[in-house]
Amino acid sequence: MIFGHISNVNSEPYPQAIRFALDYLAKTNFDAMAPGRYPLKGDKIYVQVLDLETTPKAKNFPEIHRTFIDVQYLHSGTEIMGVSTDLGNNEIATEYNSERDILYYADAENEQELHCRPGNFAVFFPEDVHRTAIYNGTEKIRKIVVKIAISEI
Repeated sequence: MIFGHISNVNSEPYPQAIRFALDYLAKTNFDAMAPGRYPLKGDKIYVQVLDLETTPKAKNFPEIHRTFIDVQYLHSGTEIMGVSTDLGNNEIATEYNSERDILYYADAENEQELHCRPGNFAVFFPEDVHRTAIYNGTEKIRKIVVKIAISEI
């Protein structure tokens, strides 16, 4: 997992695809984009613009992906993201869906919280369990997720 702020990124040590995603996030006016999915490099790298409402942690299942990396960027609002390493000990809530590339766990062992403000980003790899769009109450957020196929790394 990588965590930072888009205004202060040294992307030099990152793989080219992650540098590409961070550069895109830094240079794009997301206020002018409608919610939806947009291709950046076909189905290998694409972006999702999401307008969400946060929910309490107990209402949001932690998840993992097997074939895509998530570069999640908080454009507006406040959110908490939970993260932990997938050691194979979490109870599965919903089996892996290969079409959506997602598996949900009932909970996440040793979960840590990242308190995010606009501009924060996190890169989640397949071994990173993550639970996003959580907060103590509801908050409207605009979240941008760049999905990168593992084959691009």
